[in-house]
Amino acid sequence: KIEDIETRDRTMTLSTVATPADEVTHSTTKTSTFNAAAVDSDNPLLRSWSDQPFHLPPFKHIRPEHFVPAFEVAMAAHLADLETIASTPIDIIDDESSCGDDIFDSILGAYDRAGTLFWKVEAVYDNYTGSLNTPDMQEVQTKMAPILSRHNSKTYDVPGLFEKIEIVYGMREEKLKSGEWNAEQARLADRVHIDFVKMGATFDAVTKIEYADIQAELASLETKFMQNVLKDEEEWELVLAEGDMEGCPSDVIAAARQAAIDRKKGPGDHVITLGRSMVEPFLSYASRRDLREKVFDAFSRRGELSAERDNSKIAVDILRLRKRQANLHNKTSFADYQFEDTMAQSPENGMKLLDDVWGKAKDAANREREMMESFLSEKGEELEGGVQPWDWRYYAEQVRQAKFNFDENEMKPYFSLDAVTKAVFDVSNKLYGLKYLLREDIEAYHPDVNVYEVREAKKDAAADSDEDELVAIFLHDNFARPYKSSGAWMSEYRTQTRNLAPETDAIEAIPIVSNNNNFSKGSENTLLSFDDGVTLFHEMGHGHHGMLSDCHYEYLASTNVLKDFVELPSQLMEHWLSEPVVLKKHAKHYQTGEVVPDDLIERFKAAELFNEGFATIEYTSCALLDIALHSLSEYGDDFDLSKFEKDYLEEIGMPQGIIMRHRPSHFLHLFASSSYASGYYVYMWAQVLDNDVFAAFEETGDVFDPQTAQRCRECIYSKGNTVAPQELFRKFRGRDPDATFMLKNRGLIPK
Repeated sequence: KIEDIETRDRTMTLSTVATPADEVTHSTTKTSTFNAAAVDSDNPLLRSWSDQPFHLPPFKHIRPEHFVPAFEVAMAAHLADLETIASTPIDIIDDESSCGDDIFDSILGAYDRAGTLFWKVEAVYDNYTGSLNTPDMQEVQTKMAPILSRHNSKTYDVPGLFEKIEIVYGMREEKLKSGEWNAEQARLADRVHIDFVKMGATFDAVTKIEYADIQAELASLETKFMQNVLKDEEEWELVLAEGDMEGCPSDVIAAARQAAIDRKKGPGDHVITLGRSMVEPFLSYASRRDLREKVFDAFSRRGELSAERDNSKIAVDILRLRKRQANLHNKTSFADYQFEDTMAQSPENGMKLLDDVWGKAKDAANREREMMESFLSEKGEELEGGVQPWDWRYYAEQVRQAKFNFDENEMKPYFSLDAVTKAVFDVSNKLYGLKYLLREDIEAYHPDVNVYEVREAKKDAAADSDEDELVAIFLHDNFARPYKSSGAWMSEYRTQTRNLAPETDAIEAIPIVSNNNNFSKGSENTLLSFDDGVTLFHEMGHGHHGMLSDCHYEYLASTNVLKDFVELPSQLMEHWLSEPVVLKKHAKHYQTGEVVPDDLIERFKAAELFNEGFATIEYTSCALLDIALHSLSEYGDDFDLSKFEKDYLEEIGMPQGIIMRHRPSHFLHLFASSSYASGYYVYMWAQVLDNDVFAAFEETGDVFDPQTAQRCRECIYSKGNTVAPQELFRKFRGRDPDATFMLKNRGLIPK
């Protein structure tokens, strides 16, 4: 998210795979048992969605009260599917005359299809708890968190199931060598076995019970942590008069006025909320230091603004449970456990990359602060206490204007949400041939959400034909609002697959992908900062990962890849926004239609790396603390998370005037789920990869080079986890990754 990425996680780990393209196939082995229960139900989550366009969820009929009974039916059907697999006669597997494909489909093919109804309901539930988490929905979430966790544990402990998985896993090398299985099938056998082991399938009965208890308690605590942050963001507000917003550009003032209208304030009121897309512009331009400090203080203390909602204690409880979880796997720390199934392989390797960047970033950030101090001195100003965190963005903007003659507000009129959306769709089309058709007739879960058909030229069409075919359905949810989680993320309502059960409509193979952002909605036009535009492009990169997935088995498809690979497709997409060819075509003034002037682009490019030291410190300090915190082998009764944060940042030499981008009390990546815990380093790891991949485009002299784009689609976006990520990168680049491109592009070493 990113701020964040959320995808359907069938194993409580991130993993993915893909294979050569072929037609959608229907298995001869029927696994799903839910259809009879689902048809004609009064519950919209359970009845058939075949009457909905593209089998989308029936959004206008879904209510919070539908989820609990739907899950009761869906969980029972899921376990029944798995019990059917577990009851597969062992003599069929052992029979040497049995076809390799028949054996595979009876166990792993069926496992990939199992729980169709459950995953359908859970996909809607996950999206609602992120995008429409009303008080009623939060009650459902609190109730269901431990129940869903225990269901997940049960799915790995169905009697006889792991034994069947293990038998088929043991065949993989022989079957691959004989040609009975292809590489994707062997990969699926490997990944499913890994996930069963990580979920405790090899534990004894007593340990399995303890492990399930840990998972259930973690689910409840992580849900509470997330809801506490959401509540702080909902409740806190700073009501101002327009005069209090002196220095702020007109679009920031308009967004604050719109927030006041949304919150039913008075006619002249303006409201600052705790959404990042409102806070950061206010900190960058508001001239009143006392108000900047007040906003920054609240923003940095989300998750601990109320004694009733103090996330620090919850975070420590989560850390202790994770440590016990790791111990049950014979690991000293949770970091050791998490890194085992990553490209980095160990906490030490993750730390090495971060340490290499940290020293260079500190030097850059200290130079930036010195520039601000010199600027203040030249103006005869003196700040009490020096440059503080609530001052940094404000004076960085002042220096940017003085040194580079560039004010980001000059760019904003050219960066309307409409213009940036058209730009990202155009880049998507030029690179991968995707076309986006807005379907205004399709109703989503909120009026702000746009629904698109995503299409491309038909693969077997004649060269001069304009015939196209459906690739995906895309939902674009761009605005911040109450009951929506902060940050940005990609999610899915349906994941691409070709492994369909008999009599299943082929539309079920088509992915339904959603991008969520949190832009402050303008009263008439929504103008984005450049960083907001980068976020929109970033999430579209994740969207491409889902839409361009070309795998046979859903378990390996889309974003189900290793954590330190999942941010490559998203961060790669960011590069195109700042390309002059894109800016000249799409950065048009929202009122006049004037194309952004060349002089402004030149000044923008000249100032592009200014304050990069600050940005790198903000992120890298979070990633370093994350690994250090999860590398501890003990969290004693007197463990103080705030003290650990303070002491650790002092130990690594945190530059004065900067704090972590995400302090522990609101660090959702770490404590709202386990997915990115001891894994926040992945953004930097992926930056090494994405800068290297983009360099391949630059080396051709054309950032839209068709051959490079096709290789990128094949190696980065379509393969999921069908191939190990290291192999995919080498296939694309012909060598291992080189960090030099990342360091140069961040301004940390000379170009």
